[in-house]
Amino acid sequence: MGRVAALIVAGVAAVLLLIASAAGVVSAMFGGGYGSGCAAAIAVPGTVPAGLTAEQARNARVIVAVGERMRVPVRGWVVAVATALQESNVINLGDLGDANDHDSLGLFQQRPSQGWGTPEQIMNPDYAAGKFYKRLLTVPGWERLPVTEAAQAVQRSAYPDAYAKHEPRATAIVTAYTGGTLPTCDGGPIAVSGWGRPVAGTVGSGFRTGDRPGHDGVDIMAPKGTVVRSASAGVVVRVRCNIGGNSWDAPFGPGVPCDVDGSPTTGGCGWYAEVRHAADVVTRYCHMVRQPIVRVGQSVAPGQSIGYVGSSGKSSGPHLHFEIHTGYPAHEGNAVDPVSFMTQKGVRL
Repeated sequence: MGRVAALIVAGVAAVLLLIASAAGVVSAMFGGGYGSGCAAAIAVPGTVPAGLTAEQARNARVIVAVGERMRVPVRGWVVAVATALQESNVINLGDLGDANDHDSLGLFQQRPSQGWGTPEQIMNPDYAAGKFYKRLLTVPGWERLPVTEAAQAVQRSAYPDAYAKHEPRATAIVTAYTGGTLPTCDGGPIAVSGWGRPVAGTVGSGFRTGDRPGHDGVDIMAPKGTVVRSASAGVVVRVRCNIGGNSWDAPFGPGVPCDVDGSPTTGGCGWYAEVRHAADVVTRYCHMVRQPIVRVGQSVAPGQSIGYVGSSGKSSGPHLHFEIHTGYPAHEGNAVDPVSFMTQKGVRL
C-alpha cells in the first residue's frame, strides 16, 4: 500500500473510531435512571484544564473518562472530581506513613479496611473512580443533591461540608473536557452545571422591573406550541391550573378555564408546573397552552419536555413566564432573578 493510501485509510479509521466512541457514550448525561440515548459527551483528548499540573490533569481525565464509560450523568463527573480535589488534590497518593489517614489511599483516599479494594487496586485511578461511581449510583436521588451531600453519601468524611468549595473548580475541569455544553436528545444544549434554557425564545419583561415590581420571573417570548423544557434535573412538585391569582393550589379538571387563552385581566398563572431541583431550588413554568405533560412526583432530566408555550391565565400573548426560587416551597420571598441565576450556571437566557 502506498503512503498516501495508508494515510487515507488511517484517517478513515480515526473517524470511525471517533464515531464508535460517540456511540458508546450516548446517554452519558441521563444514565442511571434517565433512560438511554439522550446525550453524547466526549472527553476532549489532550486537554489540560487551567490550574492543573500534567499529573493532576491525567488523573482528572481518568475520572471523567470512567464516568463517561459507565454512562454516569455528567453531574456525577463533577461530584467525583470535586471529591478528588478535596481528598487528594487529584494526586494519586500512596501510603504517607505517619501522615496517612489510617489506611487511606489514592485519588479518593479509599480504605482497604472498609472494603474499597486491595491497596494495589485502589492505587489504580481507573479502578478507584469506578468504585466511587458505583457507590454514588446507589445513593437515592443523588442527582438532585448538592455536590457536598452527594459526595458525603459516598465518602462518609469527617469533614462533610468540605466538598462544596470545590464545586466551581470541578465544574470548570469537567467543562474543559466536554467543551462546555452537552447536546441532549430532547433539547439543549445543557451546560456542564446541569442547567439549560427552558424554551427557545427572547426575554421580554424582566424580573421585578420598575413598572412591574411584583413580577417574580421573566417572560420568554416564543410562539404557541413551542416546547417547554425542564431547566435542570429534578422532581415535579406541582401541576396546576391557576386562574385569578388567588391560589397556587387551585384544583383542575375537565374543561377548566386554563384550556383557553387568557387576557391581561384574567389573572393567574394559567397552566403551570413546578420542578424541585438540587439544593431545594424550584423552577416555575407558567401560561402553558394545556395541562403540562408531566405529573407530580415524576423525575425529569435536564432539557426534558414538560409542556408547551401558551397564553393561559394573565397573559396578553404566547410566552413562558419563568421563575426561579432558592427555597422549597416556592414563594415570593425566595424568588430570584432567573437571568442572573442562569448566568451563574453558564446559561444565557
